[in-house]
Amino acid sequence: MVKGFKSTHYKISIKLKSDLPFCYSKKASGVLMSEHNVLYQQVGNVVTITYNRPERNNAINGEMRKELNAAWTQFYEDESAWVAILTGSGKTFCAGADLKDSEGSTGNFKGTFWEKPTINSFESGQEIFKPVIAAVNGPCVGYGLTAVTFCDFVIASETATFSYPEVRIGIPTIVGAIRLPKKLNWSDAMELLLIGKPVSANRAKEMGLVWKVCEEDQLLGEANELAVQLCESAPLAVRATKEVAQRTQNMSWIESVRFGETMRIVANQTNDATEGISAFKEKRDPKWQGK
Repeated sequence: MVKGFKSTHYKISIKLKSDLPFCYSKKASGVLMSEHNVLYQQVGNVVTITYNRPERNNAINGEMRKELNAAWTQFYEDESAWVAILTGSGKTFCAGADLKDSEGSTGNFKGTFWEKPTINSFESGQEIFKPVIAAVNGPCVGYGLTAVTFCDFVIASETATFSYPEVRIGIPTIVGAIRLPKKLNWSDAMELLLIGKPVSANRAKEMGLVWKVCEEDQLLGEANELAVQLCESAPLAVRATKEVAQRTQNMSWIESVRFGETMRIVANQTNDATEGISAFKEKRDPKWQGK
């Protein structure tokens, strides 16, 4: 059971610095019904961010983009939030951009063409070194698949499919084309990018895109079980390790080692590092603070 899980719940609509509301809840179980396009639920140190436009197959329009960006900012800034699960309401994970209401779906950017590319969303590469789990409950298309490529673990239900259909309607996918060849072998990446047809959860697992496939009714349980395991590790050490793993992909060996050792020195000064050593010596479970 997730630490901090309680039988009561409360729900409030909050506003971040961007003055964009989304639905925030701490609750025990059940489905949170809301007019909001994004649900943000926290139990203990685990946050679940849910695409919540099931009537449009969770396709992303301008309003949903604002709420998604606000939710990821909340997760990034909240020191009590250690792990995130990304999933979708209904039978679809995310249908990509809402082609019938696409204005603002990529996020607003005040610069000109010459200032782009811009990083203004999780899907475009917002740096979040806290672990993120994708719980893919159905079709995962376009922006949805791009978000998945930035997740550390991808758990898919047997009903999930994955696709970049952009080339079949005459346009290229850009971030996906940058991300996929870094995660998959070339031919598997090109299968998704150039053919544009959906691949099954099992095929995605063969490719290395999906970590685990499970039955639909077990999906969130599997994701939460993994999240709890991640919370058993020191949160700052986890973030430091993920940052080293990510940043050193484009560094030389010497630069990588120097960067890693610098991160180790910083992490060793934290309260959690002291607690971890004390707990090991005293043969007890550590009590992490994220400080």
